[in-house]
Amino acid sequence: MSKGRFRIRVGVRDWLIAVGVAAALLVTGLSGQHSATGLGLLGYVLLAVGGLALAAGRRAPVAVLAVTGLCAVGYQAAGFDVAAVAFLFAVYAAMRAGHRVVTVAVSVAVLAALPLAALAAGLHDTGEAFAQARGALQIAWLIAAGAAGEALRQAERRADEAERTREETARRRADEERLHIARELHDSLTHQISVIKVQSEAAVHVARKRGEEVPEALLAIREAGREASRELRATLEALRDDDTTPPHGLDHIPELVERASRTGLQATLTIQGRQHDVPAAVGRTLYRIVQESLTNIARHAEATTASVHIDYRPDTVALQVDDDGKATPDNTPVPGIGLLGMRERVTVLGGRLRAAPRREGGFTVRAELPMETAS
Repeated sequence: MSKGRFRIRVGVRDWLIAVGVAAALLVTGLSGQHSATGLGLLGYVLLAVGGLALAAGRRAPVAVLAVTGLCAVGYQAAGFDVAAVAFLFAVYAAMRAGHRVVTVAVSVAVLAALPLAALAAGLHDTGEAFAQARGALQIAWLIAAGAAGEALRQAERRADEAERTREETARRRADEERLHIARELHDSLTHQISVIKVQSEAAVHVARKRGEEVPEALLAIREAGREASRELRATLEALRDDDTTPPHGLDHIPELVERASRTGLQATLTIQGRQHDVPAAVGRTLYRIVQESLTNIARHAEATTASVHIDYRPDTVALQVDDDGKATPDNTPVPGIGLLGMRERVTVLGGRLRAAPRREGGFTVRAELPMETAS
């Protein structure tokens, strides 16, 4: 259930309780057959106000406590021998909200004022014993209401602490797992990538020193080694920093297209719509889709051209990557790990992904991601 719906239901429940209490107080007051004088009408108004004020008890418990206490004293002084039910509800709400000192102080004041109000109105003339018993009963009810509110507050506090402890434990385990993955990646990949990078750099240097023409494939290997080193370093930093500073996003896509062009592929980038900020997770996912698509084109598609198209829309960002490779509708390539990873990333963010051969030949990857998503 969403927070908005929960608040609506809680508000409706508070109003139902308030109306029910107000109705009960009015019915009790009407059973006393009071005259329709100004004092009698004031008593009915105070009964109704005291009950209806409970609707705001969750938002302003101290104010409701004071209002219900004054109303109870007021209708007692007006000659209405009606129990301070609304005030008991207010005591419970105030104690549950944690206002213990204020609740005790107001309760003592109301307990002291109620007998005086009843005496001024000529109520309870049956004797001192009855008055003492009634006062003891009122104190008992107040203690019960306050104890119930305090007990529920303590239970909610313990539940919150337990939930917070579970979240902290899960977060700590996730942090430990991320650090473990980072260490494994560092130990298993850093050395190999460094060797590739150093060897390719050395080969290019030697070829140029000898005055030989450096093959495009060797330059591509060198650039791929540099990029792999940067990617690995950025990935390790992201894992260690809880991914709060994503290494790549939409702003880095032109670099991908430019690097693809240097390998002999005629790659183009077009941007449509009014550019605006997107959630970090969306930008990161789109970057990975372009990166994986261009890598697949270079490795498997035997394509000569590739186009990357980004369309900014009010509530979504659409991405399409096309190539003129060897894929056809009758020769659909088997999805690899890269394509499955694209689909998982898009699905997690609530988007849609289509990856399939084009009718005119080649392959297309199209993704649509919503703007309102957790980054």
